[in-house]
Amino acid sequence: MKKNRFFWIAAIIGLVLDQITKYWVVRTFATEGDTLALWAGIFHFTYKTNTGAAWSFFSDGVSWLRWLSLGVSLALIALAWFGPKMILSEQLGYGFVLAGAFGNGVDRFLFGYVVDFLDFRLIKFPIFNLADVFINIGIAFLLLASLRSNSRPRRYKK
Repeated sequence: MKKNRFFWIAAIIGLVLDQITKYWVVRTFATEGDTLALWAGIFHFTYKTNTGAAWSFFSDGVSWLRWLSLGVSLALIALAWFGPKMILSEQLGYGFVLAGAFGNGVDRFLFGYVVDFLDFRLIKFPIFNLADVFINIGIAFLLLASLRSNSRPRRYKK
């Protein structure tokens, strides 16, 4: 765990925040569809369950999505544990992706659905959760890492 320390930090903090916020939503809102306007008409917390993937694609696809989440999570853990020391942006990228995949995977295995609640109404964006945010943050870090590695001159052995 010492080798890719920031991978583990990002993954653990992301997973904990994701699960705490979902627990809060389930305990705070009585029924699905209940909403709390933080900025009326622009941003709300709205309790919604999702049996599919992002934006409800593959609705009722929970049986294979749970296994996909597990597979991605195990592959990322193996990469961090057994793979080489990664640069910081790779560690954060893969760590945040793990937090999101594992967070939504836990929901799928335990409940058969994912709890969504972040509701940007101004642009009529689909309701999502922190796990989805962390996956996107992770992808941004991985894109940054790939841009950095492509900008460095390569040394070839003769």
